[in-house]
Amino acid sequence: MPVRDLQQMVYASLMASLIAVGAYTCIPFWGPVPLVLQNLFVLLAGLLLGSRWGLASMGIYLLVGAVGMPVFSGGRGGIAHFAGPTGGYLVGFAAAAWLSGWICERFPRGSAGDIPAVVAGTIAAYLFGVPWLKLVTGMTWEKALLAGMVPFLIGDVLKAAAAVVLARAIRPVMRRRVGVSAS
Repeated sequence: MPVRDLQQMVYASLMASLIAVGAYTCIPFWGPVPLVLQNLFVLLAGLLLGSRWGLASMGIYLLVGAVGMPVFSGGRGGIAHFAGPTGGYLVGFAAAAWLSGWICERFPRGSAGDIPAVVAGTIAAYLFGVPWLKLVTGMTWEKALLAGMVPFLIGDVLKAAAAVVLARAIRPVMRRRVGVSAS
């Protein structure tokens, strides 16, 4: 196995771990969707690892949670979690990691694509999460948007900004350590 692939596997595993840690920073909000830091690390995975390995980090995280490890919001796990009100967000996080990484890969030095990448990634999470929330709970579109998106917008802007700042600080270190050009 090439060293770069091994390194990326380690980074993907580390990002999956950070996403799990982000789930433990769970603040119950009104409605069925809690405030968590997961999406900060989901976006960071895409920014740092690119589309393929960012998605791999989400795959690791989702698989570990599906088999029952308590890595989802509130320290929960299990396949049934995908059928609940936040199941769409979990799938949306995978799309967000892939899309933010894909956008960053289109920019030669990475950082120029950071802002469009986090915006698109955040939108992707909502595009999966809100319709699923509506379907599972039977809410109207208005109620689903008010419960599953609107209260989180300011926090998501702050988390996206933090992901950009962290990515710009971490990329040079990743490149220096093994001489790998991260996305």
